[in-house]
Amino acid sequence: MSRKNRHKGLLPAAVIAAMLTVTACSTAAPEEAKTPETGGVMEVSTVRASDPYLKFDLGETFDNNAVYAAYEKETGVKITNKWVADGSQFAEKLKMSIASNEIPDFFPVDAAQLQQLIEADMILDLTPVYDKVATENTKKMMTMDGGLQMKSATFDGKLMAIPSTSNPYYAQFLWVRTDWLKKLNLPEPKTMEDVAKIAEAFKTKDPGGTGKAYGLAFNKNLFDGALGVTGFLNGYHAYTNQWLDDGTGKLQFGDIQPQMKDALRGLQDLYKKGLIDPEFAVKDATKASEMLYNDSIGMVYGAEWMPAQLASGAVKDGKVVQEWGVFPLPSSDGKPAKSQIGLGVDKYYVVSKKAKHPEAVIKLLNHWIVVNNSQSEESKVYEFGKDKVEKSSNYWLLNPIFVNNQTNNNGEVLPDAIANKDESKLQTKDQKTRYGRAMKYVNGDTSLWWEYLISGPNGAVSLYPEMKKNNQFEQNKFYGAPTPTMVEKGAILNKKRDEVFVKIIMNQVPVDEFDKFVADWKSMGGNEITKEVNNWYSKNK
Repeated sequence: MSRKNRHKGLLPAAVIAAMLTVTACSTAAPEEAKTPETGGVMEVSTVRASDPYLKFDLGETFDNNAVYAAYEKETGVKITNKWVADGSQFAEKLKMSIASNEIPDFFPVDAAQLQQLIEADMILDLTPVYDKVATENTKKMMTMDGGLQMKSATFDGKLMAIPSTSNPYYAQFLWVRTDWLKKLNLPEPKTMEDVAKIAEAFKTKDPGGTGKAYGLAFNKNLFDGALGVTGFLNGYHAYTNQWLDDGTGKLQFGDIQPQMKDALRGLQDLYKKGLIDPEFAVKDATKASEMLYNDSIGMVYGAEWMPAQLASGAVKDGKVVQEWGVFPLPSSDGKPAKSQIGLGVDKYYVVSKKAKHPEAVIKLLNHWIVVNNSQSEESKVYEFGKDKVEKSSNYWLLNPIFVNNQTNNNGEVLPDAIANKDESKLQTKDQKTRYGRAMKYVNGDTSLWWEYLISGPNGAVSLYPEMKKNNQFEQNKFYGAPTPTMVEKGAILNKKRDEVFVKIIMNQVPVDEFDKFVADWKSMGGNEITKEVNNWYSKNK
């Protein structure tokens, strides 16, 4: 039921929604309806973005639907929409609403907008109402990460928003055609040297027989969650768009560190050997994926959900025709590679100072946490609509507040449960959903091959326990709102970075061009950004 937006989307929303269901740690029954002391209903307004994958039941709309009706019945809170905009126009319309101070009672914003609203004194300090109305279950759920995500919404000791929490531990992995490894008698990749050797073998020996083979798949959006270079960079201990501790208690920007130059040199070497599609810089992820589907490329970096992307080529006419395996990020120097992760918050829910019933928003939060973690028949209305039956309608999108669990033990539970066909090990709704899909694959439903490769005995989630044990995650240390100079110059600096990195990879300029990029980055605003970030860090360690 949850949507994960930390990585740029490559899959249809319907597929992502179906796959990335929320991990639960509580199975409490829904709370009884609680209405105001007057016995009336509390009305709160919000704004919504439409979604092409949300299909309404007959007679229902954004303003009149089973999900809103269920909230009103169960919590005494009536949700109304101040406006609904097309998804592509939502951000601009919200920007205009904020600028004109025509905001609803509560609504989602990004970190920069949160800062803007605080400075404009337009939103409420939620500290007292949250302390009073949030249940103990809610307070526990919202701080399972140690409190960092809630801290990101706290300014001068005041809780100014509810973070849209989620589990930040989503790693990059290396995905390889294991049928090709067997065919060519190649070892599983453990080092970056192995990656280069496998890429060369896949290119020169062309196990797919296409006559146009390459070693590694990338696309023009360098930092996509799939077919991007992030996992490759992490193998060199290079972290893009991350603020890292420099060892002296200050933060430094990952894009300009020496490790990044080493990683770019590694990519340029692969390109010069013809192991990377020379047209990658003009292909988006969808177009680049075609080379995976048609057997031209058999190795790619991608997130946990990568199998859902691979399925279009791996399963044809009801048969699995490609065998893929998932591997931890190979390292360039023998030290375990760390996968970079963010805070796990992509937006915040704020409450207008004009809202008559701010407590109603916390009631919605309480209720969402309960029903989202419930396996009850009653809670299915929030996921599937009034008939409570899965029909690919994405009714979960109608819930006005999404907060998801900040951690999970899927890696410890799912692979073992699936291998032994043991449902007794399952603890959460998410685990039961994933288990059910994986078992359908085991029993012959090849359309769910992707779930087995994610959650099965040798799937992506099976690698997490060891990664957590070995601390193989590099978390961004900066989680504040964009600094003034970031807002002013960040887009220009990022564009320059992307241009230089692509030119280096494609051998259009020497690797030493990186040094000029670093100097330009610093002089064009990077030094000022670094000062601003460290000023923030000194107050938020």
